[in-house]
Amino acid sequence: MPASRSFPVEMRLAASGTTTAPSGVNSAVTPKDLLPIRRGLLRWYDKHRRDLPWRETRDPYRIWLSEIMLQQTRVAAVLDHYRIFLERFPNVQALAAASEDAVLAAWSGLGYYRRARMLHQAAQQIAKQHGGRFPQNSEALLALPGIGRYTAAAIASIAFAEPVAVVDGNVERVLQRFIGINLTTRQIWLQAQALLANSRPGDFNQAMMDLGATVCAPREPRCPMCPVRKWCVTQQSMERRALPPGPATNRSRQVKKEIWCVLTQRDGGIRLVQRPGKTSLMPGMWELPQSSERPRPLPASAHWRTFRHSITVTDYTVHVVRKNSSRNTPLPDTSPAPKGMWIAIDRIPQIPITGLTRKILKAGGII
Repeated sequence: MPASRSFPVEMRLAASGTTTAPSGVNSAVTPKDLLPIRRGLLRWYDKHRRDLPWRETRDPYRIWLSEIMLQQTRVAAVLDHYRIFLERFPNVQALAAASEDAVLAAWSGLGYYRRARMLHQAAQQIAKQHGGRFPQNSEALLALPGIGRYTAAAIASIAFAEPVAVVDGNVERVLQRFIGINLTTRQIWLQAQALLANSRPGDFNQAMMDLGATVCAPREPRCPMCPVRKWCVTQQSMERRALPPGPATNRSRQVKKEIWCVLTQRDGGIRLVQRPGKTSLMPGMWELPQSSERPRPLPASAHWRTFRHSITVTDYTVHVVRKNSSRNTPLPDTSPAPKGMWIAIDRIPQIPITGLTRKILKAGGII
């Protein structure tokens, strides 16, 4: 492993497994520097922390919910869903008692619906095996469905003050730049744990995440604003070309697809179809009838509008045909998927609909 020029020798040795200090160590940083580094980061966090609803509580249920929602999802997209979900399921007992369809309906629009299913299963396990009380350490939390090392550490440190570090993409980027070398996953977790402030582990973990999200950004880091820049190898070198990159993006591997959806209304209802229960993507969810081919014949007036929508590695161009239908008129022949059901508009919030369908119905002022 290349010599670190920044972190205390004890931390480098823990990561590398060596027993002697490598050459080229920056002696300006010693184990004594850990205390001012921790204090500086926590003072910065106390002043600049992001104002997020899950930061106002130590309730493990709410912290757990936020962490699951934030997986692969932007904070801005989570805020309303978090509030609405808590209104419907205010505690783990309410979530455990709900049907899967009700949970998926509340989750609709967030995507990655396996998260919601695992959330529901974990709530049922907590209710049955733990009497409705969350396990209070990261090891026990790992036994719950849908909870991995990061989520277990986040819940345990924030809700129960367990001194265990978290590593997400933001934390990894901060550490790689701070140390100035590329580390393995194991080494990154070891470094995060060595740096952790045990007196306020939850706040320190969130400070590291906030630092990566708002200051140590992937492309344009705001080094002058960083509370630990004094000890940062990358900032000291001022060689922006040497910035260790953020997590690799998948945009270059995106698949482009074009689809057509039919939005048909009648007597306060919408025609929807249900995805097969055994499909790998969004099983059992309801959506507008759709096809990869343009409906024919198609009057120009029927093409309502076009949307852009992404699901995992696929970018969709979605053309929506909007029609009205009388009670005695069957679904028009131009529909790409004539099977389905008429669903009352006021019932739609109670059923699991896909994010694309929610986007279209919201744009149409229907929900």
